[in-house]
Amino acid sequence: MQTRRRYPAGAEIATDGGVNFRVWAPACRRVEVVLESPAQSAHDLRPDGDGYFSLTLPDLKPGTRYRFRLDGNATLYPDPVSRFQPEGPHGPSQVIDPWAYRWSDMNWKGVELAGQVFYEMHIGTFTREGTWAAAERELPELAAAGITCLELMPVSDFPGRFGWGYDGVNLYAPTRLYGEPDDFRRFVDRAHQLGLGVILDVVYNHLGPDGNYLRAFSPAYFTDKYKTEWGEAINYDGSDSGPVRDFFAGNAAYWIDEFHLDGLRLDATQNIYDDASDPSKHILVEIGRRVRAAAKGRSTVITAENEPQHPQIVRPIEEGGYGLDALWNDDFHHSAMVALTGRSEAYYTDYRGTAQEFISAIKYGYLYQGQWYSWQGKRRGQPGLDVHPAAFVTFIQNHDQVANSGRGLRAHQLTSPGRYRAMTALLLLSPGTPLVFQGQEFASSAPFHYFADHNLELAKMVHAGRIEFLSQFPSLADAAMRAAMSAPDDPATFERCKLDFSERRKHSEAYQLVKDLLKLRRDDAVFKVQRPWEVDGAVLAEEAFLLRFFADDGMDRLLVVNFGRDLHLQQCPEPLLAPPEDTRWRPALSTEDPRYGGGGIGPIDTHEEGWRIPGETAAVLIPEESKGGGKSLHHGRLGGGKGRIVY
Repeated sequence: MQTRRRYPAGAEIATDGGVNFRVWAPACRRVEVVLESPAQSAHDLRPDGDGYFSLTLPDLKPGTRYRFRLDGNATLYPDPVSRFQPEGPHGPSQVIDPWAYRWSDMNWKGVELAGQVFYEMHIGTFTREGTWAAAERELPELAAAGITCLELMPVSDFPGRFGWGYDGVNLYAPTRLYGEPDDFRRFVDRAHQLGLGVILDVVYNHLGPDGNYLRAFSPAYFTDKYKTEWGEAINYDGSDSGPVRDFFAGNAAYWIDEFHLDGLRLDATQNIYDDASDPSKHILVEIGRRVRAAAKGRSTVITAENEPQHPQIVRPIEEGGYGLDALWNDDFHHSAMVALTGRSEAYYTDYRGTAQEFISAIKYGYLYQGQWYSWQGKRRGQPGLDVHPAAFVTFIQNHDQVANSGRGLRAHQLTSPGRYRAMTALLLLSPGTPLVFQGQEFASSAPFHYFADHNLELAKMVHAGRIEFLSQFPSLADAAMRAAMSAPDDPATFERCKLDFSERRKHSEAYQLVKDLLKLRRDDAVFKVQRPWEVDGAVLAEEAFLLRFFADDGMDRLLVVNFGRDLHLQQCPEPLLAPPEDTRWRPALSTEDPRYGGGGIGPIDTHEEGWRIPGETAAVLIPEESKGGGKSLHHGRLGGGKGRIVY
């Protein structure tokens, strides 16, 4: 029987009926598929070349549960390419028909990076129920608030009742904890109906420590050539790495193909090792190619976490890059947290949270592009002045950073209300691509801890490792603070992280500020532009600065930010403060507006008395015509990245 497969391995519905099983097990002489329900039987797979074994069983239906037996041993293993594990990673796999769901997003064109506002979401804690169906009900509210693209934390199945998802072991199987695969499809379909994109965080640098059975099928999945912080490194460049590359690159394509996702976020790409002499052959390039091909003309976005800050990841392939779209910008976050909290310990050591840092981050993305970095005792980053502003994903909260506060506190709980509002304005109006962490939009009081429901022995090790990791912060290393930290395996830790949507009303002032800022970002012709070299800035004081957003017609926008005390500038020898010709600055939005919980706006550009910039505030100023006329001044600005003046 001839069967045309979509992926190299896994259980697929055969084109002429039945189910085709195929598995890569190059070290095995014999592979059996053991059917467990609705009827029990065992069947030998036939060698298929290159270490693969396959068999088509003509009478099987979706819903059949099965496992594999290797070389006649008693132990049964789930399918490495299982599309669903109804009993978890240690149980049987289930045959899934990915084409049974009837999509309604035929006219969806996908998403491009420009104009996106990402929203990081953990399905298990986003709602009380922690399911796809419950999360789906909240999508209209997110779209109305101004979110444009959801970024889902990993959903590949993992052991236990709860977890972050970064210890996934069944990479093709959406976890049974949130519902069935078609519930996931329905969630994506509804998001597209509302104009929301959906991308998925995937982990291709390691697998979890419990329920990972890949080594039983082939030790070649892993390598000891490299080390990661979390487990064995994946073999992308060693002996027998071809099928391994297919497994992971195929997984990237699978999410786009069978779940209509709009892209991926790649976790910890610094630990995705491939010693390819030709950059165009790197596994990250291959992942990108597979994603684009699977989209079949739809636009996709691939973002990457990369701690060493290598812009090569987003440069075009023809220029020696890897061709991905965006990079998480930890530098912006670290400066922001120092400015908000005043603390510069551990990995915040090399940041001061000063006005100049924010101007540089807005203009150039990464702050460290090859300079000495004392915390790591080496140079950090590589030159990236050519990288497009939208390619830097900026944030003041994400899953890691909130959890790393020790008690899982949100940024607004670690600083003053005024500073937090001002920082929110800076984040949401800057030309980078902003990311909002779930609940951040309404100043959620829910913490976000590290949680993982491991077996008892592993749970003790994880808890101890978590305490050791956080001990790099002197403020978290004392005994009293350690005692206050939540145990990752305690169900109460998980439950405390769930959002309370009634806080949208209780914290309506904070929520309104975010909605108004996102509306301004979306609707204002100047703020929505994310072109390079269209923003300049000037330091007004150690904690105060301005950003000028240049407009094609000369009618620029000004964002004035003051994280410090009230500032009075009687003399203003800074040309970026000057309004366009025949205009004067008019306040369009202030974070101290009482509608947002502020203490009042007051005049800013007083003309006769100079500038009065309230402490702990951010204000948007736009030009309005004065009685002198309204002719705008054509201004020069740096352009092209080469220091020339463009008129």
